[in-house]
Amino acid sequence: MSEMQIIDAPKDQRLETRITVDQKALIARAAALSGRTVTDFANTTLVEAAKQIIREHEIISLNTKDSEAFVAALLEAPAPGPRLRKAAKRYKEKATS
Repeated sequence: MSEMQIIDAPKDQRLETRITVDQKALIARAAALSGRTVTDFANTTLVEAAKQIIREHEIISLNTKDSEAFVAALLEAPAPGPRLRKAAKRYKEKATS
């Protein structure tokens, strides 16, 4: 779902949470300083945090040493062994029948 679909979608779902008085005051202050309502601030902040966490879990970052090892493994892959050749032959036979 694109960001525009998220923004334009009907808002018919609720999300409830229990927070302390201090947490609510902190959130209300941050919302006021950013010129938004508490609801808008909470929604925007939660969505951005969710996107960030998803990005962190979906993107693999490798340092230089690990990147070089990965590329080397791809470029210097061993030739297929007898079991892999046999499996490929079975696959081709089933795919063409």
